[in-house]
Amino acid sequence: MFVGHALLAFAVAALVADWRGWERRPALVVGVVAGAFAAIPDIDVAYALVGLLEWQASDGVLGASTAFWDASRAVHRSVTHSLVVGVVAAPAFGLLAARGRSDRARVARTVASGLLIALVAVALRWDGPLAAVVMTLFAASGALVARGAARESTLSPSTVALAALWGLWSHPWGDLVTGSPPDWFFPFDAAVLESRVVLHPDPTLHLLGAFAIELATIWLAVAVVCRLTDRSILGSVDRRAGVGGVYGLAALAVTPPTLEVSYHFVFSILGVGLLCGVVRGRRSTSVPRSSYRRLPQTESTLEVVLTGLAAVTVALAAYAAVYLSVLAPG
Repeated sequence: MFVGHALLAFAVAALVADWRGWERRPALVVGVVAGAFAAIPDIDVAYALVGLLEWQASDGVLGASTAFWDASRAVHRSVTHSLVVGVVAAPAFGLLAARGRSDRARVARTVASGLLIALVAVALRWDGPLAAVVMTLFAASGALVARGAARESTLSPSTVALAALWGLWSHPWGDLVTGSPPDWFFPFDAAVLESRVVLHPDPTLHLLGAFAIELATIWLAVAVVCRLTDRSILGSVDRRAGVGGVYGLAALAVTPPTLEVSYHFVFSILGVGLLCGVVRGRRSTSVPRSSYRRLPQTESTLEVVLTGLAAVTVALAAYAAVYLSVLAPG
């Protein structure tokens, strides 16, 4: 869900800006800023790297991933995923986007620094040194995004603050179907949505549903980009995406995936999409071979991405159809 968090925030922010009558480039920029802020809460997985220090080569790749995620549970979806933290951090990040060297800008950045330091202090007081380290990474990452937005765009500090608030608040909801719910109101205790949302009692169908949600989010983001750049989605998808339908046979050949063991499914289905996309990028069926090399790089890249994404979608549908027809209980 790491990618999905950022793309959902991007898509909604860009669509709202477009609906409000913004020019298309600023609409895309505010979407990118919101998406960057939406990715920041997952900076807490940086601590999981310590799990790799305990991993031994003899454990294999699966052992490395297990060690990584086991270590991540110490702080993942805790202080950085709090809606309360988001309310404090978002205006701080907006203030850090103040431009210039005027007294007003200096005061704004000083206040922002004070708010972020306060968040680190709260994390240290309520949850210990590890939480404080993670909160420091969170604050530093947000500050980098805010200052980058100030340097590379014309977005006002208030707009950056709103983009930050949307990004930070939209993030935790995506975790409800793939893992343990976040600590919604840290540092306060609140018994809200304390368990994972189960899409289906069959663990494999639950995984397929979660994967479909992620895929739909990616499609939404791509659709927004195409809308704001006057590009056609269907016109950029090659017929080779239909090859993804063969992936349905994988349901008969490999162990059904679940959230606990999903690597073989995720890597293989993404491999199908990558293969179809790369093949499309090298040789087009809708564009003559002689002229395809003259396509602008952005157009070529978009065609590769859309064809690969379509192939993954077809593969998921085929896999789900075979699983429901042959393997699903009941």
